[in-house]
Amino acid sequence: MLRNVPFPAAMPAILALLLALLLSALLLRSWCPYLVHDVRNVYRAVILAIRIWNYKRKQPPITLLDVFLQKVRQFPDKTFVLFEGRALSYSELDRQSNKVARVLQGRAGLRQGQCVAILFSNQPLFVSVWLALAKLGCPVAFLNFNIRGKSLLHCFKCCASQVLIVGGDLRCSVEDVLPSLRENNITVLIFDDKCTTESIGNDEIQVASDQPLPLSLRSHVTFDSPFIYIYTSGTTGLPKAAIITHSRAHLFAFFVATCDVYSNDVIYTTLPLYHSAGSMVGICGCIYAGATVVLRRKFSVSQFWDDCRQYDVTVIQYIGEMLRYLCNAPKMFMPFHLVKYDVDREALVRDANGHCIEVAKGEPGLLIAKITPKTPFLGYAGNSVLTNQKQLRDVFCKGDLYFNSGDLMMLDHDNFIYFKDRIGDAFRWKGENVSTTEVADILSVLDFVQEVCVYGVTVPGHEGRIGMAAIQLQSGRDLDRSQLYEYLRTHLPSYAWPRFVREQKQIETTGTFKYHKVTLTKEGFNPMTIQEPLYFLDDQKRTYVPMDQQLYNSIITGQVKL
Repeated sequence: MLRNVPFPAAMPAILALLLALLLSALLLRSWCPYLVHDVRNVYRAVILAIRIWNYKRKQPPITLLDVFLQKVRQFPDKTFVLFEGRALSYSELDRQSNKVARVLQGRAGLRQGQCVAILFSNQPLFVSVWLALAKLGCPVAFLNFNIRGKSLLHCFKCCASQVLIVGGDLRCSVEDVLPSLRENNITVLIFDDKCTTESIGNDEIQVASDQPLPLSLRSHVTFDSPFIYIYTSGTTGLPKAAIITHSRAHLFAFFVATCDVYSNDVIYTTLPLYHSAGSMVGICGCIYAGATVVLRRKFSVSQFWDDCRQYDVTVIQYIGEMLRYLCNAPKMFMPFHLVKYDVDREALVRDANGHCIEVAKGEPGLLIAKITPKTPFLGYAGNSVLTNQKQLRDVFCKGDLYFNSGDLMMLDHDNFIYFKDRIGDAFRWKGENVSTTEVADILSVLDFVQEVCVYGVTVPGHEGRIGMAAIQLQSGRDLDRSQLYEYLRTHLPSYAWPRFVREQKQIETTGTFKYHKVTLTKEGFNPMTIQEPLYFLDDQKRTYVPMDQQLYNSIITGQVKL
């Protein structure tokens, strides 16, 4: 419609069209804030669906085992399973499963299509045995390790298996049914080092070959072949064995892949692997993404978040009541209080009864933790004064005792906790606590320094505070900036260096001879508000350089690295 209109005359219409498009985009974003995210997930789902379709069309079809072997070739040394401090790579699990497959084939004469029942707790051996049986073309029935006696026999018979493989830690679970299994000529193999006819010792596994097994052992496996059997909970009677085909297994893993799980993720699985959520979503989903899975023998409320921190977990898996258990144990995960603290007075704020006051969410407060026989504070060796300073008494009631962390923290409305500042004669920079007294003592040795006050100042875009020193020079002396730089490099770690130095004719003190650090801290390092000489530590020039407005702007905008 603007084809024959001269360009200058068309400009208002073009601008109006662009403005309309911009407004439409903004409105769409406000109405559908997750549109881009959803479109990206739909696109990923379509790509994965096409991939699965291609897997099915290939002859032989590409199963989840083949996907695992692709990951082994792609990144053999990447950690696949983390368990109780052990890390097993994709290639290690592959080689171990090859060994197990050869032992099982030799001991039980397994052939493809023959169902095998396994009874294992959550551990890497569960995964190894599962992969081993898949390499032999055998579907696997995952038995619930909590069941015993007749229920165990019932579940075993459901899958029409003639072989039962048991983890060594569950030997006692099958001892009372062993006579019945033997009467029915069932082969029972137990992974432990006890010398019995059913035992498979670690030595036997270690001497087996870890070379890849021939594809001919699983040549008849199709997408419709049984992959595993998962047992229902038995809400309408005894448990039943649900058949999970190779095709359905792909769909389970496909679901995880569409949930923004990638190869750099660490998935935390505390669910039992005999359950479809633990095995199909947790393990198979991890394989599909090429990620790392953290296994735990069983769910623990007290250890859950500690494990997440220890293993840098990025994805957690839950089902049923797990989240409720976690949410209903706030004291276990927040064994602390945040109480009001007056920074200017450097003192706790107490109510009319002399008790501390807890802060509201979103408000900074001093982090304290109760001292009990189970959570003792042993103090500092040879320094009872400092030990007493870290102990707070009569905090919430007469006679109670709390540990003073010295950290001002803030809890947001989602219960995430953030560090705000250090109290007293210390500040935190680069994750390290810096003692202002220690830095000041070191600086005071310099022959051109008469008085020095060290404190921390905030910098936009950085957590904590960075070091700054106000220096009163000896009469008739100048600030030797190069000497100061070299002296700091020799005597202090880099995180404790005062990055800013301010010359003062006289450093003012209070009536009790304390420096006015609060005032100095608030004034910061802005040359527009500070009329005295101001310097910045320049690592490249290996000296302190005069601070001007241009340098100041570069620092607060992040152009200068601190």
